[in-house]
Amino acid sequence: MNLQLQEASMPIEQESLDAFDDAKVASLAQRLEDDDYPTPFDGLNDWHLLRALAIHRPELTIPYVHLIDQEPFDED
Repeated sequence: MNLQLQEASMPIEQESLDAFDDAKVASLAQRLEDDDYPTPFDGLNDWHLLRALAIHRPELTIPYVHLIDQEPFDED
C-alpha cells in the first residue's frame, strides 16, 4: 500500500498517519535519503508526509530528524 500524497495540496489524513509503523517510516526516509524522484514534487510530498509524522507521531521519526527542517514548529 502506497501512502504517498498524490498532490502537495492534498491534506494528510490522520488514518494515513496511523497506518505508519517503523518499517514504513524507514522506507519513506530511505526514499528521501536516496532523493531519486521522477519529479521534485514527489520528493516534496514525501517530505511533507515525514514532517506530518514528526508532528503527529514523533516517536516514529526520531532517527530521521536530519531529513526534516530544524525550525521549531507547533502545529497541534
